[in-house]
Amino acid sequence: MRHLMSPLDLSVEELDKLLTLANDIEKNPGKYAHACEGKKLATCFYEPSTRTRLSFESAMINLGGSVIGFSSADSSSAAKGESVSDTIRVISCFADICAMRHPKEGAPLVASQHSSIPVINAGDGGHQHPTQTLTDLLTIRSLKGRLDHLKIGLCGDLKFGRTVHSLINALIRYPGIEFVLISPNELRVPEYIREDVLIANHIPFVEVERLEDAIPDLDILYMTRVQKERFFNEEDYIRMKDFYILDKAKMELAKKDMLVLHPLPRVNEISVEVDNDPRAVYFKQVQYGVYVRMALILTLLEIEV
Repeated sequence: MRHLMSPLDLSVEELDKLLTLANDIEKNPGKYAHACEGKKLATCFYEPSTRTRLSFESAMINLGGSVIGFSSADSSSAAKGESVSDTIRVISCFADICAMRHPKEGAPLVASQHSSIPVINAGDGGHQHPTQTLTDLLTIRSLKGRLDHLKIGLCGDLKFGRTVHSLINALIRYPGIEFVLISPNELRVPEYIREDVLIANHIPFVEVERLEDAIPDLDILYMTRVQKERFFNEEDYIRMKDFYILDKAKMELAKKDMLVLHPLPRVNEISVEVDNDPRAVYFKQVQYGVYVRMALILTLLEIEV
């Protein structure tokens, strides 16, 4: 039995196989419509979510399975003090696979150590968000045709952004990847990512403050929101939240085939005037998220169609 805690739990070969399966699901949805009949997915979300939770639920329903679960800690026995390890033991009696989001780093890992069903980390604090990374990789591979030899700009909250940390870890395994890290000084990528991931693996990167300076050379621009829930005080959040806003004027500086991705939700960091630009693919990205989660459920349940 396998779990997914980090994108690195999958080898590059396994990842390519998973993304190929997701592309086949996109092209032939009918072929997979009954693959999980009689199977149940538990969505255990201790933190609010729209896209990730509904994406997992859509994925399981599209596969012919059913869904149980809770959408906040308040509506679970966590409100009574039940531990994650006890909760997953109980959930294992009800479901065949579990997707768990938790505000504490490492909570899904603890769950996986006490579970008798596969556990998928659906986001743990500022740490990892592996299925968002799989979504990002599928989006890039499907629309660019490759995952190698790309210059990728990561913009916004690079300190607390778990999607950014996961994506860096996943992409460094492909040849010819370069990063441009675009953030204010206070929200720079953490030291352990800079030292232990980028420098240790000899990955070319630069850190800049101005989006305008970076955008002309990028193949991919990955925007992130400044996350209010990760800040300790309102004052710092208000000062940071408007630091980067991608608008039409900035898009005119970019390559004709640059793609703009965003894990969503957006607040104000991408102007709505960018939405109609064909390079803005963040809503397509949401759809790819359903396909990749369908592929992941099938893979972890060892169901072949």
